[in-house]
Amino acid sequence: MRSALTFLLLTTVALGQGGPSAPTSDAAASVPNDPENMHKARALLDKALSALGGSAYLDIKDVKQEGRSYSFHRGEAKGAGVSFTRMRKFWDKDRIDYTAAHQVDFEPFYGVDIPVKTLKTHVSLIYSGDKGYEVTNIGVRSVDEKEDLVPYLRRRHFSIDAILRQWLNEPRVGLFYEGQTVAAQKPVDQVTIMNARNEAVTLYLETDSHLPIKKTFTWRDPADKQRNVEDEIFDNYRPVQGVMTPFDVTRVYNGEMAGQSFLNSASYNQGLADNLFDPQQVPIAPKKH
Repeated sequence: MRSALTFLLLTTVALGQGGPSAPTSDAAASVPNDPENMHKARALLDKALSALGGSAYLDIKDVKQEGRSYSFHRGEAKGAGVSFTRMRKFWDKDRIDYTAAHQVDFEPFYGVDIPVKTLKTHVSLIYSGDKGYEVTNIGVRSVDEKEDLVPYLRRRHFSIDAILRQWLNEPRVGLFYEGQTVAAQKPVDQVTIMNARNEAVTLYLETDSHLPIKKTFTWRDPADKQRNVEDEIFDNYRPVQGVMTPFDVTRVYNGEMAGQSFLNSASYNQGLADNLFDPQQVPIAPKKH
């Protein structure tokens, strides 16, 4: 169950604001800073917003998704993945429901081998504001701050939706066009967005469609000062209620694939109730054998 929880945190795309401000980018240090360059970057970002759906994209209030996620360790898949349902409400409410299967080994009884028993546990991960909770068959607990909450808040803060819908509207934001390159085997325009806190994200926009193909940000671990690079690759865009939605997302951590998620369905602005994100109001499911 623990591996499934961690993998869901590492794989799926989150929305919203908040999170630690420690991450900074080394990428923007060498990019030009002139009005013409900034104007070109802004024009490309405007095209990206239009390609994503324009007002339909900007008016999203909540999202519901169903799909399947897979985790990786050193490039190798871990297990068969899990099916999930995810509900998000702008800006800082998020809930992921899934069922984790785990095996319990039994010692041989008087020389007779007892088959391995598989147990299933329903899990709800809920994030509201800067708090995170795990709801299982045995009750509610806070998620581990270092291993789960801090990485989640960081990725929420640097999510593509936060960049396009919040950062671009902040004062003193810097926009830098860095030319054309190739990302995820596609020709792209490279644009870096830097906020007043010296945090930066680089977006790779497909040259023809202007849709975001890849997002990259870097951060330094406060303990060992090591630089870490996190990438998200967006693919298989489909129109949903006027919004171009990536149904396939791959996450890469320091050059190694960390997780993938594949959506089966997505819907927007369904009027999700606030109590869906209250861990005390999530029904405790009985154990399934």
